[in-house]
Amino acid sequence: MPAPIGIAGAGAWGTALANAAASAGNEVVLWMRSPEQAAELSASRTNERFLPGIRLHDRIRPTADLSDLAPARSVLLVTPAQTTREMTAALARLLPPATPLVLCAKGIERETGAFLCDVVEEARPGAPVAVLSGPSFAHDVARGLPTAVTLACKEAALAEGIATALSGPTLRVYHRTDIRGVEIGGAAKNVLAIACGAVVGRGLGESAKAALIARGFAELLRFARAYGGTPETLMGLSGLGDLVLTCSSAQSRNFAFGMRLGQGLSPDEAAGGKLVEGATTAKALVTLARAKGIDMPISEAVEKVLSGGWTLDQAVDSLMNRPIKSEH
Repeated sequence: MPAPIGIAGAGAWGTALANAAASAGNEVVLWMRSPEQAAELSASRTNERFLPGIRLHDRIRPTADLSDLAPARSVLLVTPAQTTREMTAALARLLPPATPLVLCAKGIERETGAFLCDVVEEARPGAPVAVLSGPSFAHDVARGLPTAVTLACKEAALAEGIATALSGPTLRVYHRTDIRGVEIGGAAKNVLAIACGAVVGRGLGESAKAALIARGFAELLRFARAYGGTPETLMGLSGLGDLVLTCSSAQSRNFAFGMRLGQGLSPDEAAGGKLVEGATTAKALVTLARAKGIDMPISEAVEKVLSGGWTLDQAVDSLMNRPIKSEH
């Protein structure tokens, strides 16, 4: 019997990916921190906290013992972006050096400004790392609705192998070697989704939202080029595809957070105690952009609103009163 696929993190996305991987014919080990949650999930076969009403596939084995991931042929890391260093260090003590770690969180390390793949390579030198990203809501994937995403790894054969293993009846996984482009698309779109949500929450209209998505995509392309991503990657699922989805639906936590900002709530009130990856990524994204002189006015406006430097109205006025120039 082939070795299982390991998944670290049993939130909505981790549970959805576990179901998708099991539906593709894999045995799956799903790790979570809480022994009580693991026992409950094993007994009830539903993750009522994160994916109510969705039955866990029979091929999934829940566990709270991280060492149960050691035999996995690959491990999907589906924990929050800001815990990537901690989780990778813990897994590095258990996994064989050749076991690929697949990053499924989207963000930039807040304290260091490091891309998550670089964080993984520092914590687990020489081990293979991949990134999974693209337009995908956990509930859609968990319900078996058709979804397509991208997996990137520097080693083309490994990227193809992992993508093939995860692809099933309703999840199609494309593969690329542009790991930097894929992770930039996933991180930057969350910041832009906050801006789009704020436009909707403020009642600024569909025209404004469409313009913001288009100009936001231009920012994303400039940033990706400067940091080694290719335009072709950003034109695909993990760039444009993910941007369009995240910037147009209240199912996106970042978009919903932006909507509440637009309705007049403070950042803390808008977050409601939940993790909003775009809010934690904004400052790091803007800092990296400034370091290379990249013009990212929408991302900068989001960061200034979140830090209390601007009101939402000041952010809109700033964007609308920028000097007129050629579109690029």
